[in-house]
Amino acid sequence: MAPVPLLPSLALVAVLLAVSAFFSSTEIALFSLTPDRIDELAAGDDRGPELQRLREDPHRLLVTILVGNNVVNIAISSVLTVLLVAYLPPELAVVGTTLAATALVLVCGEILPKSWGLANAESWALLVARPVRYIALVLWPLVAFFDALTRGLSAALGGSADIERELLED
Repeated sequence: MAPVPLLPSLALVAVLLAVSAFFSSTEIALFSLTPDRIDELAAGDDRGPELQRLREDPHRLLVTILVGNNVVNIAISSVLTVLLVAYLPPELAVVGTTLAATALVLVCGEILPKSWGLANAESWALLVARPVRYIALVLWPLVAFFDALTRGLSAALGGSADIERELLED
């Protein structure tokens, strides 16, 4: 087996962590804004209508963000697994990957980005609205599948298929 290049692998993990941070900060920023505040932003900023369109279907928006973030976070774990298996015995590589991926994703991909996204919700939401629409187009097949699946499961279990909309409009 050819040696796994250390620096390119670590660089890839860093890029993937940045993408994870993007999704996490975007999630909290987009969902922390009230409908009234989004309307105000739409009236005062040319990027606001894009933000309004995203929030018209909060369930689909949430699915889009979660699909993107989970794909990226699983990729982080996969890259770390390949890297650590090249340098450690398999048993240790699995434990090392689990610990390293969990710590990296929690701190760099979730907690810090969500704190930052909440503190900068308005400006970040306006900035990312258009990129998130493009991401939704790229991920469309996965998003459509998981959107339909989760709405169907929610309805079958007696829940509301539009719980996000109900919670965000109060």
